[in-house]
Amino acid sequence: MDLERVDVVLVRPARAANVAAACRALKNMGLRSLALVGPPDGLDQPEARALAYGAWDVLDAVVPRASLREAVAACTVVAGTSGRAHPEAWTPRRLAGVAADLAGPGRLALVFGPEASGLTDEELALCHIRVRIPSDPAHPSLNLAQAVLVVAYELRLAAVGAEPASAGPESRARRATAGDVEAALDDLRRALVGIGYLSRDHPEPILSEWRALIARAGPTPREVSLLRGLARQVLWAAGRIAPTSGGEP
Repeated sequence: MDLERVDVVLVRPARAANVAAACRALKNMGLRSLALVGPPDGLDQPEARALAYGAWDVLDAVVPRASLREAVAACTVVAGTSGRAHPEAWTPRRLAGVAADLAGPGRLALVFGPEASGLTDEELALCHIRVRIPSDPAHPSLNLAQAVLVVAYELRLAAVGAEPASAGPESRARRATAGDVEAALDDLRRALVGIGYLSRDHPEPILSEWRALIARAGPTPREVSLLRGLARQVLWAAGRIAPTSGGEP
């Protein structure tokens, strides 16, 4: 994986010191793109800047984002970290081994949640891959900078040890971005509510399964466009058959 095409996203970090330490860990491993959803106060204070020693350029270039969806919209693969055990969780090493093939010429997002609680189920649903660091069960908790360093290290190890590719990333099928997929899911939500397939009050449980299915398929921009066209036509047909059944959930 080209490390220049990796975006790290920290969601609601509790303390500026943790962000600063994460910046230093990222620069150690050759990563420099960092976005914050709900940045903490104090990033410009001397205490925080001291912890980012040598990585002030990463800290100063932090991009604030209003939501996780906005932060990962330009990425084709989104990997969310979680300390909770899950049967489909990947190790950082597994992710690093296939990240380049999955992302193709697109970008990879690495998402880390709040220190105390981690990413919510709704935030993890926006991630195509769940990553869990297999720490010792006797003391499984890592601080934010440690978790960032472990995942970034595996990506760097895979990058520096990779054989030269026989074909460049442009030769692989280009995946749609997370933002385009979520826009298609918005259209699909409206259409499936319109025909009564999804509950108007609680559409997310089934829609999250559709999201997971689409993520596994890794659709191209053309395929996402086809899905959006289908969803809009379904919504139009629903309005023709029962005008009061369509609309926003």
